Amino acid sequence: MKRYIKVKVSMSNKSKSEINSFCANCGKGEEASIDLKSCAACMLVKYCSRECQITHRPHHKRECKKRAAELHDEKLFEQPPPSKEDCPICMIRLPSFELGRTYMVCCGKTICCGCMHAFQSRATKKEHDICPFCRSPPPYSDGEMIKRYEKRVEMNDPIAIRNLGHYYNDGLYGFQINHTKALELWHRAGKLGSAGAYYNIGIAYEMGMGVVADKGKAKHYWELAGMGGNVHARHNLGVGEMQKGNMDRALRHWMITAKEGDSESLKNIKLFYSNGYATKDDYDNALKSYQEYLDEIKSDQRDEAVIFDGKYRYFM
Repeated sequence: MKRYIKVKVSMSNKSKSEINSFCANCGKGEEASIDLKSCAACMLVKYCSRECQITHRPHHKRECKKRAAELHDEKLFEQPPPSKEDCPICMIRLPSFELGRTYMVCCGKTICCGCMHAFQSRATKKEHDICPFCRSPPPYSDGEMIKRYEKRVEMNDPIAIRNLGHYYNDGLYGFQINHTKALELWHRAGKLGSAGAYYNIGIAYEMGMGVVADKGKAKHYWELAGMGGNVHARHNLGVGEMQKGNMDRALRHWMITAKEGDSESLKNIKLFYSNGYATKDDYDNALKSYQEYLDEIKSDQRDEAVIFDGKYRYFM
């Protein structure tokens, strides 16, 4: 019977091609028509079977854990693609913050505060509450509004699904408070791309709403939300790292959120600079990227909306 030698694989003395050509435990190679599977956590080594992976685990555990953490951080701290979604009316980038935008359940469009204000300021009393985009009249009752939401939910609209979760969570528009249903909807919305839904799940675990409070799970969902571009979630991650004394990691989070218009993160970076945890270049770069964000989203209409209607605020 052919015997194979168990091998402990190290990246320091093996090339990537060598590592990916044989089983890290028994040495069986791809040339023997063996279907090798990569370690899902670190992607450093391959195995010919589940049994080999389990057997080799004591030798690989430390290296695997280290590389998995490195891969996680690479993904976590990658600057997410900026939310380049434009208002469908003025075609200017929508603000990152929800006080500067309004979701229209009739057509599923998100309208900036400037266009909402401009339309309502010149509309007649009869037209005041119709949708600025599709011109649909407002729902005549809470029941009618919920029917519209249910229609959008059937279309897998992540914003509608997330918002419906809010109504269950807070007991709005005739719903009884149901945290379990809210979490179910937020998980669904998150899988459809709603970073805000993952942020809400993180809040639920942080506060123990409908689930056992679990700061580890709160962090996990805030990481998913942050990687999806949610500014509030990533800001919270920075605060958590600062509280643990991980100032470098806190700074990395806030450098990203400052670029997405979070003034609190910018203030924290300035404070870090004053206390020696950030360099002058760090603060200058954060300030520059924050201003670039403001320049990209500002408009005369949006400024007017903020001045004339206190419910709007499109920058922080």
